[in-house]
Amino acid sequence: MLALSDLAADRPHICGVGGPLEDIDIMGKRKAPELYRAPFPLYTVKIDPKTGLIITAGGGGASKTGIKNGVHFLSFELVGSQHSATLLHSHDTGICATMNMALGGDVIAAGQDGNCSLMQFRQRARKEARPTVTKDGAGEQGGTRRRGGKGQNGNRGGDVSRTKDDSLQVLVEDIGTVQSDLSPQDPVQKCVCFSSDLKLLLTGGADGFIRVWEFPSLKEKLKFKAHKDEVEDLHISPDNKHIVTVGRDFACNLWSGDQLALGLCWHENMPHITQKMYRSQSCRFAKVEDQKDALRLYTVQIPHKRERKPLPCYLTKWDGRSFLPLLTKPCGNEVISCMNVSDSGTFLGLGTITGSVAIYIAFSLQRLYYVQESHGIVVTDLAFLPDDPKSKPAKGNNEVAMLSVAVDSRCQLHSVRTRKCGIAAGHPDCPGHGATWLLRDATHCGRVVKARRAGRDSALQEVGKRVVNELGVPGRGSPTSPIPTTSVCCDPSAL
Repeated sequence: MLALSDLAADRPHICGVGGPLEDIDIMGKRKAPELYRAPFPLYTVKIDPKTGLIITAGGGGASKTGIKNGVHFLSFELVGSQHSATLLHSHDTGICATMNMALGGDVIAAGQDGNCSLMQFRQRARKEARPTVTKDGAGEQGGTRRRGGKGQNGNRGGDVSRTKDDSLQVLVEDIGTVQSDLSPQDPVQKCVCFSSDLKLLLTGGADGFIRVWEFPSLKEKLKFKAHKDEVEDLHISPDNKHIVTVGRDFACNLWSGDQLALGLCWHENMPHITQKMYRSQSCRFAKVEDQKDALRLYTVQIPHKRERKPLPCYLTKWDGRSFLPLLTKPCGNEVISCMNVSDSGTFLGLGTITGSVAIYIAFSLQRLYYVQESHGIVVTDLAFLPDDPKSKPAKGNNEVAMLSVAVDSRCQLHSVRTRKCGIAAGHPDCPGHGATWLLRDATHCGRVVKARRAGRDSALQEVGKRVVNELGVPGRGSPTSPIPTTSVCCDPSAL
């Protein structure tokens, strides 16, 4: 008798996406839309949920190469069916490139060499302005530069900085600096974040220390040696009770204040992985949609050494209360360079050192979207569009939208449209009724689709009927209550 696994050979095109059921990449080696190109390498990007501004930063550092250092403020909008980013303001950061930053309300905490520099920004209406033309695209401070898709009118040369009456102007003020790394040689702040209540500012340095500052007073509250080597990433839980840190010393640690609470081991049930075969690269706390009290922690593990046959990287999902691993899955052989989580906790974004970008479904760690070598060089940061009314118009008809920046100076947009499947099924929430796939019903719907597709072959008619009957799927027109969950086009086989 044929089992459910035998039906997978039919390989249906779920939601209009071809390929095997194990993967649902909706893009191959195509390039994602380019929103903006800066005159310097980009290392970090954030989106302000209050104003909808894109804030991206980078530079050439202190070396005298002629490459500037700065923070760029971009407006982001949907014009017709095309997304557009407009440079509103370029803030010069002198001889220091911003390598990482965190956003806390209207304050930017920027990692510049061994310091954390704080800048406050605000918007106001511009009364008078005039057009300017620049070669490097930076323009005058406050100048407007627009790029939509591949560029306005296909222009990739000198950009025209245009300003208009009544357009917005961004004002930036330096409000303070703290020393966040005390390495004797080449001090570097490696990571930074604010607590969710904006009362704490946390920094991690190349000296292995975590420093916690009271905000906005910038009084040092805690300082402790978290790792023997550089701190790669850190994050603080929403209740401020726990800090998770990852370092180049192979450790992923959980802290309660400055006390080590637990060393997290993701491969206890994977005997083929030895102690120093992998190291953790990124960590993020995230909430669980529709579960108010639930909390998750996500970590990325990358191979410590490069092998002739590349080893896979891994994603791990942890219970954010008990800190037990819930699920670990490989996420490809390209080395992960950065990770981020959407505000709702529904999606994970990954960037790689080879320039590829992917979006995963957080609850199943299943890849939803992938563009190979979209940037062609290391992806340095990712930012999801916030789940905020200000960002909703720019999001358009997309289930999820994410920005990526890289050393190639480009800011790209990656999005997954809210898609209709077009596959007939009996459940009123299934594609036959014009709805998108429900996350909670993905397994249920997917097996039904397999069974019904298999049912086209007379040899599998009985198998299809049996599966449908076992799952208790109502026939077309049978009333069932819709399930109030966020929908997304996904591959059900891997759930």
